[in-house]
Amino acid sequence: MEVREFIDTYKDEMIQDLAKLVAYNSVYSDEELPFGKANREVLAEALTLMEEKGLRTQNLDYYCAYGELGQGAKVIGILAHLDIVPAGEGWRSDPFKLEIRDDVLYGRGVSDDKGAAIASLYALKYLHDTNYQFKNRVRLILGTNEESGSKCIEHYVNKEGSVDLGFTPDANFPGIFAEKGIIGGEIRALSSRIIDIKGGEASNVVMKKVTVKLLKDSYDESLLNEFFRDHDIEYNIIKEDNFITLNVFGKAAHSSTPDLGINAFNYLMEGLHIAGFDDELVAFFHDKIGLDNHGHKIGLERFNDQYCDSTLNIGVVHKVEGKVAFSIDVRFPPTAKTEEVKAYLEKKLNLGNNHFLFRSSAKPLFFDPESKLPKALREAYIKVTGDDKTKMMAIGGGTYAKAMDNCIAFGCEFLGHDGHIHDVDECLRVEDLLKQVAIYIEAIKNLDEVL
Repeated sequence: MEVREFIDTYKDEMIQDLAKLVAYNSVYSDEELPFGKANREVLAEALTLMEEKGLRTQNLDYYCAYGELGQGAKVIGILAHLDIVPAGEGWRSDPFKLEIRDDVLYGRGVSDDKGAAIASLYALKYLHDTNYQFKNRVRLILGTNEESGSKCIEHYVNKEGSVDLGFTPDANFPGIFAEKGIIGGEIRALSSRIIDIKGGEASNVVMKKVTVKLLKDSYDESLLNEFFRDHDIEYNIIKEDNFITLNVFGKAAHSSTPDLGINAFNYLMEGLHIAGFDDELVAFFHDKIGLDNHGHKIGLERFNDQYCDSTLNIGVVHKVEGKVAFSIDVRFPPTAKTEEVKAYLEKKLNLGNNHFLFRSSAKPLFFDPESKLPKALREAYIKVTGDDKTKMMAIGGGTYAKAMDNCIAFGCEFLGHDGHIHDVDECLRVEDLLKQVAIYIEAIKNLDEVL
């Protein structure tokens, strides 16, 4: 059977299987080990799907699971994830019920990364059904903790070791030769005049909404209104007794691409500064961060290189122990050293009563674009799409490639289409889902040849 015939034959079944995975609200939870009840359930569903397609399966303690084809000592890995970030508010349809509108699939996870998991599974089904003679083993490895630490792949490596060559379909085509390093932390800052504050869904998402409670007459309302109007920021004010509650709305985006979003917290802080709100946190934020997404006010550009620049995102904010605590997500270029960036942040953000608390880090990743792994994958992309102009890229996202040796990100998003990853109305064009299958078939064959 030719690839095109196969894809046409199984198109509807593919979409039905994707709907089964989208139905699970597989956000991280610590209520049931290892990553929550929904993640256990979606992994069990995926195991059933892999078995139905003829793969040999293994469940690794509900951290992750894999389905395997082929024989031999060496392993090709395809690493996709089934966990998601919170859906948030404002969807046009139920985020956990796959909907098709104008040949576009809508649902949380369709682009990040359940759609790619299904596309990869059907690429393997094609090779199984057509009796492709593998020289090596190939495994579809499905994890459930990518969005909050990749402990699932760490568990896989501890149990099975790293793959010999592989890719994770969790970024962009035609592939990613470099990933920025990531430092996650929290700033706890003194604020004597903010009564309460809460906002954000996750540390790796641009904050879409923030709510703050203040005393009446603590700022110039006309200046704040003018600032929000000038920057086209949606907001509302609720007045009650001696207090006001201010809701500020932005636009969510992945923290690796903060310029694609509008950070409600940044605009709240800068707006209050303009409006004369006399507060330590507001002054600190204006001096050190402001509206910029690249850390220019603290000099993060010193770490920029020929591949990419640094970014800084605030994802979640709340009040704790008398201070305002907000997450900070810094992404830095692959030539910079993690410890140097961490030390620099501690120097610049530990001021007076304000403290930077380091939480986590992920080292940068770099592959020579002309080495065998990137070349084999890009050739698969070119064969299917005919696009030999688009170059592989460096990105700010942190994928499973950082947790697994001999692996880079390859797909699943095509340039020119915004899948609204980590935002409301996450989507995937049906034609792109089908095109992924064709590309992954060629990619697996290429890796089987070069390994």
